[in-house]
Amino acid sequence: MSATLRPTSAHWGSYQVVVENDRVVGVRPDPDDPAPSPVMANTLAAQHHASRVARPAVRRRWLERGPGPDPRRGAPDDDYVEVEWATVLDLLAAELDRVRTEHGNAAIFGGSYGWGSAGRVHHAQSQLHRFLNTIGGYTRSVATYSHGAVEVLFPRIIGTPAANRLLHRAPAWTQIREHTELLVTFGGLRLSNTWTTSGGRAAQTAGPEMRAASEAGVEFVSVSPLFDDTPEDVKAEWVSIPPGADTAVMLALMHVLFTEGLADTRFLDRYTVGADVLRSYVLGERDERGDRPGVERSPEWAERISGVPAGELRTLARRMAEKRTLVNVGWSVQRARYGEQPLWAGLALACCLGQVGLPGAGFASGYGSMGNYGGGSTPMGLPRMPQGANPVDSSIPVARIADMLLEPGGRYDFDGEERRYPDVRLVYWAGGNPFHHHQDLERLTRAFGRPETVVVHETHWTATARHADIVIPSTTVLERDDLTASKGDLSVRAMPRAVSPHGQARDEYDTYADLAGRLGLREEFTEGRTSAQWMRSVYERWRSLVARHGAEVPGFEEFWERGRVEMPGRVEDEALLGEFRADPEGRPLRTPSGRIELFSETIASFGYEDCPGHPVWLPGPAVDGADDGFPLVLLANQPSGRLHSQQDMGAHSMSQKVGGRSPLRIGPEDARACGVADGDVVRVSSGRGSCLAGVVMSEALRPGVVQLSTGAWYDPSAPGVTCAHGNPNALTEDVGTSRLSQGCTGQTVRVRVEPFAGPVPPVRAFEPPPGITVP
Repeated sequence: MSATLRPTSAHWGSYQVVVENDRVVGVRPDPDDPAPSPVMANTLAAQHHASRVARPAVRRRWLERGPGPDPRRGAPDDDYVEVEWATVLDLLAAELDRVRTEHGNAAIFGGSYGWGSAGRVHHAQSQLHRFLNTIGGYTRSVATYSHGAVEVLFPRIIGTPAANRLLHRAPAWTQIREHTELLVTFGGLRLSNTWTTSGGRAAQTAGPEMRAASEAGVEFVSVSPLFDDTPEDVKAEWVSIPPGADTAVMLALMHVLFTEGLADTRFLDRYTVGADVLRSYVLGERDERGDRPGVERSPEWAERISGVPAGELRTLARRMAEKRTLVNVGWSVQRARYGEQPLWAGLALACCLGQVGLPGAGFASGYGSMGNYGGGSTPMGLPRMPQGANPVDSSIPVARIADMLLEPGGRYDFDGEERRYPDVRLVYWAGGNPFHHHQDLERLTRAFGRPETVVVHETHWTATARHADIVIPSTTVLERDDLTASKGDLSVRAMPRAVSPHGQARDEYDTYADLAGRLGLREEFTEGRTSAQWMRSVYERWRSLVARHGAEVPGFEEFWERGRVEMPGRVEDEALLGEFRADPEGRPLRTPSGRIELFSETIASFGYEDCPGHPVWLPGPAVDGADDGFPLVLLANQPSGRLHSQQDMGAHSMSQKVGGRSPLRIGPEDARACGVADGDVVRVSSGRGSCLAGVVMSEALRPGVVQLSTGAWYDPSAPGVTCAHGNPNALTEDVGTSRLSQGCTGQTVRVRVEPFAGPVPPVRAFEPPPGITVP
């Protein structure tokens, strides 16, 4: 049989697979993509890998003993029994019915984070939530690991509509190229992050557009511990700081603006509240509590924290005041203790410059964090699989999952409310891998031992699947028909099936339909449609919505034959808060004052010492000066070799590993001090755990900083080591950013690096668990 090309899309973009004899034998870039992501190279090995989940499986201890907490859940030698589809559906339907009958639907946690598929119909989160809503609801998670602090803080200080625009309608790179003179970014503009977008993009444009902005004369300043946090061809000036020092630098820049008469007081008076409080704090007239004198946040003060010479900070502040300046705070910066503070301080800095609301200026949070940020917006919406309404009013912040499982009924604070964790008996997970996203993996393992039942739909035997009692084999994007698009995308694209399902894998829609049928709710879940009919319905509903806005796209048959349609009504946004700047009285913000809240009476009233009523300096563990035997600060940033942990066994991901493990980048001076060399396998330890990694020497890191990207499949198989494969969340602390947003803090941790003594254990992360046969 001759080879054929099949178009498809993933969260890292559109591309083509080469199919021969019903197998993927190659990958090719989409011919219309100007800068395709190399991550597509992972597809070939992953699609037919031995770690694929081929048949329904049940953990033997659960099958023999029945539901209940089990500390052995997730043990490397815990074995599974493969069963028939009818058997697993009967078991699962009965368990769902038992839990909702005996404990109520709030005892079911619907843990789907949505990254399993770029498709809009076979979207794991939408499918699972629709099913759980159909059977009576579930406890859900709110906010995200990526930008949880943004999602909670900014509705309080600029209002919910403006906060949504901040995340989803940032000024386009074309506007930056035309209007911006200086872009100062805290946390860099990491090119590999821009390859990723929920739903994928028709074309990877962020890299070329950054380069075009630089060529047009836009100056870039990168404030980061990493020299290569920005693309080489934008020629960014590097301001090297320790992780966690961003807020100190921002406060010092504001100090210069206030003391040298460069702050735009007319803007502050008209468009903000609390500028007087902020100014008093920055100048040392009051502390963060406001009841006594504080510390003057001068450039000299910031130099002691950041290492940046005071004169350099003064020069940067004056330069920012002279030029049309855009202040960007990347999502990575807020994934740390007190992560709200650099966000709030970044907005305050932009307000002091008086340029908020001007084209190409003001404040942003997300450039260099995801591919669609600054890539346009789609006000007419996207095709979506309807999830239905959840009748259960029970939720937790997404990064507090382990707390919920370990402390049922426990008290916690969140966004001004005192809450209690629900008593979850059944965890149902699909389309995500918390053993990638979450911190302190030994603690997470203990947490997964607490529920009575854990259910996971998966394509591969990930660590999350290996912590499940019931494992449902699911098809990949290449094994089913679907369609896709992302916010701000150039087109809506067809994703026709490329190969047959692996083993006995099924579309999740069909699994849920059969489960709903066993619970007497098939018609309510399916509405009488097959998944193919749902795809047509989802597209035609979107087409009708587009028509109501005065635009037109072809019918489904023509769309499917053509393979893509241009996105109607796409907008390249010009300025955040532009309408508010033009008419602050007629277009006030949805805040108590109607203005930007540099001091928030509401947040101050919560009484959170870890997030007072205005931006303050709160030194996190990465910069507090106490190493406790862990002298280095580790940055756990996003990987360039894969999306999160997906397809970690693929060629591009594996090409970056050292000794089969994740690469630990370290500077030559720090390497010598640790007694390690390029290519060594080392033990990286923190106060919470340890992992093995492979050394890569690099001059691109600030001294005292090492970098180990997330996403290595968690491998607890080696005695005495938390993870043998290099997952940095074996090291990170499971604690929220603050009582306000309870966001993820997995970006930084203090560590010790030392040579690994003794025989290096094998990596077993990609081996199926005992009892599983490989086709």
